Amino acid sequence: MTTHTDRYAETVTRYLEAWNADGAEARAKAVAAVWTPDGTYTDPLSDAAGHEAIAAVITGTHEQFPGFVFRLAGSVDGHHDIARFSWELVNEADGSAPVAGSDVITLDGEGRIRAVFGFFDRLPTAV
Repeated sequence: MTTHTDRYAETVTRYLEAWNADGAEARAKAVAAVWTPDGTYTDPLSDAAGHEAIAAVITGTHEQFPGFVFRLAGSVDGHHDIARFSWELVNEADGSAPVAGSDVITLDGEGRIRAVFGFFDRLPTAV
């Protein structure tokens, strides 16, 4: 049985804000606000630990996909200290979403992310 609570949705909102933060200073602040200091991010293309490394992964994504933003696709589902959700990387100019995925996150007692395990559901061929 799963439990839907504001705790998971609030964390995912802050997570997506970090991915959508514009500029190095805003990105660093957003990452520090949502991840624990020893937090991790792992997907098929990245494996990062700590705020600086996570911010670098996000910066690399912005460089690869300028003009794109991350958006929640569906609802957030969670139980205990684990949540899952799907997202899309959307082109702000035309609304296309060439990249989509699903993430599973683990949280600490304060709703900060300890770990992200990311999966790609859709990728362009030249990634």
